[in-house]
Amino acid sequence: TVLVAVAGLLLSLPCALILALARISPYRPVRIAAAAIVHTVRGLPFLMMIFWCYFALPLLVGRLLGGGVTLIGALVLYESAYLAEVIRAGNEALPPGQYEAGRALGLDYRRTMTRVVLPQALFNSMPSLLSQFVSLIKETSLGYVISVNEFTFAAAQVNNQLLTKPVQVFSILALTFFILCFSLTQTARALERAILRKRAGAPGPQILSTEADA
Repeated sequence: TVLVAVAGLLLSLPCALILALARISPYRPVRIAAAAIVHTVRGLPFLMMIFWCYFALPLLVGRLLGGGVTLIGALVLYESAYLAEVIRAGNEALPPGQYEAGRALGLDYRRTMTRVVLPQALFNSMPSLLSQFVSLIKETSLGYVISVNEFTFAAAQVNNQLLTKPVQVFSILALTFFILCFSLTQTARALERAILRKRAGAPGPQILSTEADA
């Protein structure tokens, strides 16, 4: 479960970054196309995305794919749209002076985005990205419908062998998911507090250091 979630997140990030840049592009056709992709994907249930990938991906690549690969492909398609909006929100939270400062230094649009704006936007988006990772972990449980050997599928196999203890088996499954997701949620909250402290405290030490040097 964790390996599929991590693979889905790592592969989704580059796609999400491209979509986020397209969403804030100065070119209107690019923005419209990216918005259409994001809203279409976000408007579909993840279960439908799994079925679509299960039947469509083998036709696209010309050979059969394993359940794990299919699930990761569905996660990448689905999460890219959500992560793109997270990154876009982090970008829009920055003051417009950041972009203007980059342009005033003589940087073109590409270098302004990659060297000035995006590093700050990604830093601001870290708690939300981690929270989305929690959702991604829970979404892996739907891999059960295409027989992916993740935690829910394993629990169902154990239950089929025991037959008499479904409450105990699925209670352990629920408790495990809760512990994993709650731990990650607390990590996201701690990270968010650290970012807020860094934002609030960053200017102070720099001013004091400058005065001391003077």
